[in-house]
Amino acid sequence: MYKLIIQPLLFLLSAETAHRFVFGLLKIAFKIPGVRGLTEQLFYYENPRLAKTLMGLQFKNPIGLAAGFDKNAELIDEFAAFGFGFIEIGTVTPQPQAGNDKPRLFRLKPDQALVNRMGFNNEGVEAVVERLKKRRSKVIIGGNIGKNKITPNEQALNDYLICFRELFAYVDYFVVNVSSPNTPNLRALQEKEPLQMLLQALQTENRAKASPKPILLKIAPDLTNEQLNDVIEVVQNTQIAGVIATNTTVSRDDLYTNAKQLEKIGMGGLSGKPLQKRATEVIKYLRQHLDSQIVIIGVGGIFTAQDAQEKLQAGADLVQVYTGLVYEGAGMVQKIKKQLPG
Repeated sequence: MYKLIIQPLLFLLSAETAHRFVFGLLKIAFKIPGVRGLTEQLFYYENPRLAKTLMGLQFKNPIGLAAGFDKNAELIDEFAAFGFGFIEIGTVTPQPQAGNDKPRLFRLKPDQALVNRMGFNNEGVEAVVERLKKRRSKVIIGGNIGKNKITPNEQALNDYLICFRELFAYVDYFVVNVSSPNTPNLRALQEKEPLQMLLQALQTENRAKASPKPILLKIAPDLTNEQLNDVIEVVQNTQIAGVIATNTTVSRDDLYTNAKQLEKIGMGGLSGKPLQKRATEVIKYLRQHLDSQIVIIGVGGIFTAQDAQEKLQAGADLVQVYTGLVYEGAGMVQKIKKQLPG
């Protein structure tokens, strides 16, 4: 039904307009008595064989909603009803920011991909905290944190610490995002020295808490093996809980979408099917060099159970989806869970 009716209608709208339309529709629908129960009946599926305990957290299943989909924690309870094992909000910054100019989200239909240059558009950490205070579901929540665009890299740590402190009581784990290609100079924080300083400072803050929270690092797929080696060393030195591999790519190699359209779209991070192979390669490389206790969450081009299993076999402990939802619909989560081997 989604591919036959809903997707063609949504694709008549611009990508960002369609996203906001769906959010608005879900907000209205879930206020109607019985809709939540019906949604769970149609989409919810759990099986003990899918459950995992990682980082001291109990995941009902390994399929998560990636950061960027629900930046402002608007639909935590609604998405929980669709059966996600965990939901990652953000990227959240200390102050609200509008993000980059529109249009900034584009579909590459021949490639089953998206290009975005959203630019950490979000309502700021205070607004997100107020929403998290009101959530009713017990789904595991990750807080993906970043810096404001106007904050120079030399002062970035303060932004991350603000978000960490404000969100601490309301999320189950943290993700440090230094890998978005859409905030100027942000990826420079992936370099060994600044990354070590940033993660060490967050860990120091974290360990001062009575019950520290897991901290993960989200990395770009465009890193070389030498850069990945630096990341591995920093992860080991700072003893953070894990790595999310990967963010979107700036590469435009081997796409079916014609060059003229790509030129018209311009800069931004590419997600979806074209990212699938590289994300899996990065996961495999990380797993070969990291202790088994270090959690790896795989992201990139997951549309089917086979795609998810590929990431898990490469060494991921959990996976996240985003672009697949746009092309396959929310039913893909249930399909993946039912078809994943035990």
